[in-house]
Amino acid sequence: MIDRGRHNVLGIMINAVDYEAAVQKIVDAARAKTAFAVSALAVHGVMTGALDREHRYRLNALDLIVPDGQPVRWALNRLHGANLRDRVYGPTLMLKTCERAAEEGLPIFLFGGSEPLLASLQTKLKEQFPELQFAGHQASKFRQLTADEREETVETIRNSGAAITMVGLGCPRQEVWAYEFRDALSMPLLAVGAAFNFHAGLLPQAPRMMQAWGFEWLFRLLAEPRRLWQRYLLLNPLYASMLCLQACHLRRFDPNDAVRPDHEILYG
Repeated sequence: MIDRGRHNVLGIMINAVDYEAAVQKIVDAARAKTAFAVSALAVHGVMTGALDREHRYRLNALDLIVPDGQPVRWALNRLHGANLRDRVYGPTLMLKTCERAAEEGLPIFLFGGSEPLLASLQTKLKEQFPELQFAGHQASKFRQLTADEREETVETIRNSGAAITMVGLGCPRQEVWAYEFRDALSMPLLAVGAAFNFHAGLLPQAPRMMQAWGFEWLFRLLAEPRRLWQRYLLLNPLYASMLCLQACHLRRFDPNDAVRPDHEILYG
């Protein structure tokens, strides 16, 4: 189990952990019924905070941020000597968490996506983990929630008997959701992004070799060029250039240079 603390990558505090340590933290919080917000950040996720001081505040207020992308793992190793041999890929973290939840009788709640996606996802997860308990699910409304809808969502999840909530709203909406709902829900909230679509069988995952060499972004770009071209063709080079500035001590990216949001966005 590897847990080498939190480290600054472009102003975002990333946990230098492996899968075992991340899952254990999640399970411990679920058992204790403690609020615990988790996100798996690749380059795009890091950049949403690096370029936005309010969102930087949200991200750094989460309890656990794991290095989802290989370039984020490389940054931890290069800047902070983390010596991580693997990233903590959000979709894999979701499966490993489901496996432990099944073993320990911790029911999960699925939040986000469409009703057909959630139905397919639940079926696929049940096939893989027959003992996994589902406390319930709620599809996204694909818009901002009203204050009343927020309270209804909180009550639905609280009353479901869930011990862990998986959140699949896409980055950065899911991180905003985890930040805003954290204190109202006494359980781990896992922002896992495209994992819902991958595990439901609606999107293909990159081949293992492309993932290992840090080229998953290219696979996803080719699969969804119209939606993702700006994310990868603009943000990836910017991430690399900013990282060089941090590595060479030419620019200091201060995690405390952030602004606490003065209002809720209430994605749902």
